[in-house]
Amino acid sequence: MALPPGFLDELRTRTSLAQVVGRKVMWDSRKSNAAKGDLWAPCPFHQEKTASFHVDDRKGFYYCFGCHAKGDAIGFVKDTENVSFIEAVEILAGEVGMQMPAPDPQAQAKADRNSQLADVMEQAVQFFRMQLQRGVATDARQYLTEKRGLGPEVLERWEIGFAPDAWQGLWDHLRGKGVAEDMIFDAGLAKPSSKGGKPYDTFRNRIIFPIRDHRGRAIAFGGRAMDPNDNAKYLNSPETALFDKGRTLYNIARARTAAGKGQPLIVAEGYMDVIALSEAGFEAVVAPLGTAVTETQMAMLWRLAPEPVIALDGDTAGLRAARRLVDLALPLAEPGQSLRFAMMPEGQDPDDLIRAKGAKGVEAVLEKAVPLVRMLWDRELAASKLETPEQRADLDRRLREAVSKIRSGEVRYHYQQALKDLMFQTFRAPKRRDTWQKGRKPPPAAASMQARASLLARDVTRREIEALKERVALAILIRRPDLVSVFADGIESFDFIEPGHQSLALTLAARGGMEEVEQLIAELGRAGQGDAVDRIFADPTVKILPALRPGQDIEVAKMTVAELLATLEADRGHRLELEEATHDIGAADNEVLTRRLDDANQARYKVVTPRDAGSVDFDRAPNGMLIDRSEKERFDALLSQLNRQKGRK
Repeated sequence: MALPPGFLDELRTRTSLAQVVGRKVMWDSRKSNAAKGDLWAPCPFHQEKTASFHVDDRKGFYYCFGCHAKGDAIGFVKDTENVSFIEAVEILAGEVGMQMPAPDPQAQAKADRNSQLADVMEQAVQFFRMQLQRGVATDARQYLTEKRGLGPEVLERWEIGFAPDAWQGLWDHLRGKGVAEDMIFDAGLAKPSSKGGKPYDTFRNRIIFPIRDHRGRAIAFGGRAMDPNDNAKYLNSPETALFDKGRTLYNIARARTAAGKGQPLIVAEGYMDVIALSEAGFEAVVAPLGTAVTETQMAMLWRLAPEPVIALDGDTAGLRAARRLVDLALPLAEPGQSLRFAMMPEGQDPDDLIRAKGAKGVEAVLEKAVPLVRMLWDRELAASKLETPEQRADLDRRLREAVSKIRSGEVRYHYQQALKDLMFQTFRAPKRRDTWQKGRKPPPAAASMQARASLLARDVTRREIEALKERVALAILIRRPDLVSVFADGIESFDFIEPGHQSLALTLAARGGMEEVEQLIAELGRAGQGDAVDRIFADPTVKILPALRPGQDIEVAKMTVAELLATLEADRGHRLELEEATHDIGAADNEVLTRRLDDANQARYKVVTPRDAGSVDFDRAPNGMLIDRSEKERFDALLSQLNRQKGRK
């Protein structure tokens, strides 16, 4: 529908974005200034505790610094109500008393045609429902009531019907009501004969499930064959002006209402699963229409809930479908926007589980739903044998390739960390069992608890120093906004270890180009990063940084950040070496190995104070710290010796 020039501008002028958004959120009174139209709240598009969702009521725009959702009042209604652009315009126009303009003749004709098709579909719904009560549907009723356990009230509530085994049953009924032949064809209810004969009904000898859109209009049908020899057990309406199966979900209207009341959104496989789950109390349930979930359907799901639960049958096909869905969902994952997977018991679908164990059985399965990252891990773990280093390296490669498809830098970082943890937990050296009781030679003594504690203590110190370097780099960028754009790509992809630094870096990268330090710090505060900024500048080392002194040359600051990021990358490499060595000494029979590793770790990160500088050779790090050159060389020698010793074990 084409809108006249100026209509949308007038609508936006009359609409208060604060009032529209206020129906969905609770404003943060501490950060908001209602008098100036500057309002903050937890984002309605993703789960969070901090108020990172900003509304500028005077300009009529909103932006979330967490998930980056943005738009105006029309976009907000469109996304939160799951309606089209024109429907959102109609909703807002009605609220502010504006008359919707008449559409152009061509658009009006299309809308009228679709309305007529919807009326024909409603007549078909009533026909199929009536047929279910007749003698021709005896077997269908028996199947629904005895085998599926659906009582009369359930059949009525879901409008389930029956298509008789007749060539032109529905056709004759609609023609008798005066429905034109082209309308029946365009609604997908009949097909022309390819042999020059009479048209024939699309659905014959099938139980019928009406498919309605989010507005409640009947737009299509799904039919289950009663003949076990039928080529297609389930058949959907062909695509029409009303129906696009890749853009539709069964039970979307009911599910939207239930999800809005806080029920978990469940994605099942078929019609009967949806009905069984809904009747058991899980009303926020939908199903794709006989095909794999599409990207459009994923967007529809995330408009209803931030983390839908994919409930699939407990068989090979169900597991295969879940693993295919991983590839679709990964690139689209955003902070607070993901999936969980609940696999039914082997050989059961949700309907089977409900009839066997009731709603509690389903609740138990949903409570064990695994996140998307775990489904990715399990899929790749099952893809091949993992008995050799080469096979494990291939697993690592496949995981990296999958994670690289995630568009969100923040989500990608956390996936990398989670998968590293899973890799370590899965392939760490197994604990040795006490076999001496069986008459065998007792195993060599493992490294002592004291040695392990010392190693862990050094690990904490190492991480503290890495975190300090991160604070220094971020502090310089905050005080020098003109450098943010230079390092934006680097800090977006960098793996920070200090809690809060990753989110701060991503927010900082998005704010590149600001000229004033105060403006940048204020923007970071409004984005929920104020505490992280305060912690950085409260650090005593940060306070005395040469690169932050007034009048310091920008090239010095630029070089300092570049060097810090480079050394942090090198530190990550050293950390991986030490973690690998730590991994190997779990079953070590030589206390010296542990001690050497501990000594190497201490030597690498020994910091020299300025008063010691006269007695040792030192290197000055870009952040002003003094590093004992001889201790660093000693570390490199010890680590080489350690690696040689590991090779002889």
